Amino acid sequence: MTSIQASLRKEQGRKTKALRGAGKVPAVLYGPKTKSQMIAVEEKEFEKAFREAGESTLLDLEVGNRKVPVLIHDVQRDPLRGTVIHVDFYEPPLDKKVKVQLPIVAQGEAPAVKELGGTLIRHIQEIEVSALPQNLPHELTITVDGLATFEDRILVKDIRVPEGVTIEHDRDDVVAQVVPVTDVEKELAAPVEERVEEVEKIEKEKKETEVEEKGEGQPSNEKPSS
Repeated sequence: MTSIQASLRKEQGRKTKALRGAGKVPAVLYGPKTKSQMIAVEEKEFEKAFREAGESTLLDLEVGNRKVPVLIHDVQRDPLRGTVIHVDFYEPPLDKKVKVQLPIVAQGEAPAVKELGGTLIRHIQEIEVSALPQNLPHELTITVDGLATFEDRILVKDIRVPEGVTIEHDRDDVVAQVVPVTDVEKELAAPVEERVEEVEKIEKEKKETEVEEKGEGQPSNEKPSS
């Protein structure tokens, strides 16, 4: 398991500028069974740990003589320089499942790209899963070697997950496919069009409901009973 050293700090507010100048990042450790603590971590060490664990894998946070299993819950960066300016470390209960977003990594080469000149389209880049914190993988993998024609699809239900991990997503949604170059723009626009149609449908149903409720309610000039 990835580990990272942390030290307690007293600096807060504007005083944390000196910490950052020394190559350290102000952070907070908290959790349902943990008293919140202000800590600091080395920026270079944190960046390395973040690349390895991301926001979905437990890592060991060493604070003094205590080793705490934590998730990186929030990373704030300077909008101009991209440097880390604050981190939240969350200590989750190890006996309760948590939900996180996992990145989906594609491996292999699709024959429909190589032989038919198509373009690989990734409809889902990351997906929500639930699991005990200690069972969370860093990422999920799909193999695109089976995409031999433009009709082939990789669905959510095709994604293999470790034991104890549950995907919280519609199992029939398309994760990836290969389309002819002429259809790329059409495929990319499809999800947007579907969302627009869904919003219009919801708005229509909402208006119909409001009309029905108004018809069943009291006249507008009557004072409602208290």
